[in-house]
Amino acid sequence: MSKVDHALYEIHHMDTLADRDQWLNHIHPLVKLIITVSYISVTVSFQKYDFTRLLRMGIYPIALFILGDISFPNALKRLRLVLPLVCFVGLFNPLFDRRPAVELGTVVITAGMISMITLMLKGIYSILAAYLLIASTSIEKICSAMRMLHIPAILVTQVLLTYRYIFVLLEEARRITDAYSLRAPRQKGIHFKVWGSLAGQLLLRSMDRADHVYESMTLRGYRGEFYYGSRTALRAKDSIYLVIWITLFILLKII
Repeated sequence: MSKVDHALYEIHHMDTLADRDQWLNHIHPLVKLIITVSYISVTVSFQKYDFTRLLRMGIYPIALFILGDISFPNALKRLRLVLPLVCFVGLFNPLFDRRPAVELGTVVITAGMISMITLMLKGIYSILAAYLLIASTSIEKICSAMRMLHIPAILVTQVLLTYRYIFVLLEEARRITDAYSLRAPRQKGIHFKVWGSLAGQLLLRSMDRADHVYESMTLRGYRGEFYYGSRTALRAKDSIYLVIWITLFILLKII
């Protein structure tokens, strides 16, 4: 399987996860969006040396991996390119902050080490929370929840179309790479001399496909905003789920 095919498979797999018949998937998307934003806000609000209290915020992703029956190893595999970049943020803290903070026998842990781990945990928790939201909620439902929060329609449309146009871009990239491999069967990869021309072809072909998609949308009544179907009302279990998590976040922050 080529890298483009693998990318398409991963996106389709995420859509399949979001459409499963699981308890977590049936929670109202507005509730899950509010909880995710609240969790990330509380997580990043911890001080850079508050490692022990921040560690307790891991309750939320652990609980959602269990409730949603989502594989944690698969999540780490899909986020393997993002998590190292997040961890890189605080990598140089031990070099700038060498004050001794904790002594464990002959081992001295500096304040820079603690702040580095704290920043890494904040990034990891935030990325996992966003991943769990996408894995349990389709992009249409997330955009519907954003409109319920009165986020401008143009921003919501940009989010939805950016996600959907990834398929167009990847499909065109797959066609181009397949055509190139058929013309150069013994060559491994694409020669750097044709990178520029292939990138230009990819851009032009993607723009043509995007124009066709837009024409189809306008013929079906698109006038600047999508209609996501009937909006379901909040149920009792949705409100209870929201109150429990928001209360827990507050307690973990102040206690």
